[in-house]
Amino acid sequence: MHEGGPVDFKYSMAEFLPFRDKKECQRVRKIKKEDLCKHPNKQFKIRIIEDANEFYTEFALDIVKRIRESRDRGRRFVGIFPVGPMPQYPIAARIINEMKLPMKHVHTFNMDEYADENGNTAPLNWPGSFQKAMFESFFDLIDEKLRPPVKNLHFPTKKALPSYAKMIEDLGGADVCYGGIGWCGHIAFWEAHLGFEFGDDLVGYKKAGPRCVELHPMTIMQNALHSFSGDWSWVPPKANTIGPAQILGAKHRSFWLDGYMGGGVSWQRFIARLAAHGRVNTLVPGSMLQTAPGTCTILGGVAEDVEIHMA
Repeated sequence: MHEGGPVDFKYSMAEFLPFRDKKECQRVRKIKKEDLCKHPNKQFKIRIIEDANEFYTEFALDIVKRIRESRDRGRRFVGIFPVGPMPQYPIAARIINEMKLPMKHVHTFNMDEYADENGNTAPLNWPGSFQKAMFESFFDLIDEKLRPPVKNLHFPTKKALPSYAKMIEDLGGADVCYGGIGWCGHIAFWEAHLGFEFGDDLVGYKKAGPRCVELHPMTIMQNALHSFSGDWSWVPPKANTIGPAQILGAKHRSFWLDGYMGGGVSWQRFIARLAAHGRVNTLVPGSMLQTAPGTCTILGGVAEDVEIHMA
């Protein structure tokens, strides 16, 4: 058994990783939990919530608050919504029912939807469909007399995708874009490898809109892990997604990072740091969030220091 100080073991990062700036990865890896909420852009606010129940309740309250404020001002509410994490939606539905909050003024646009190898989107009755998840976990739980009209609930299906950006624009743009950060750094299903198309052209990158994309291997594995019982053969190869233009074009961004699996294990611990504190670049899509007003709420287990655990 070796005893003594740490051994200097040098190696290259795996070639399938889009972002391979090792020095930058090493820099953000060292950011301690107590420093995670410090950011030079004062309009990009980071906070940590330790308790999972409080985390999802705060997420739900944020949704309800924005819907209610829009109603009180006599304005429509336009929101971009993700499917994961999901626990906030039943909580929000319960609060809406308790408040008897009418939602006729609400227009929702889901970030993404799975697609097959030919770009055909998953139907509503497929078990892994994001449309199905939203209806079962949110819309159908709201009292029928309070629900938004079905015509106000939008999904980036194959048919809707060509006009999806214009549909949002025609309503005056999104009031808020909710979301999370994927293992490879994606936001919505705007994958990390799409950055190779744009290189260092951040201006052009930020103008990119909805499209059908090939899912990155890390996304396949991440989604297999949290949605398909680890069965990577069940995850579709492509997805329709909004682009940076819709995310950055919203009046506000509210992102929630809950990738904690218990037992000290979090798949999101490093990417949370790279997206929130790393160099803004096209190969880490989540890094774009640093450039616009918004909030990033991190579950306590995700915020813990990045360390090697072999036990």
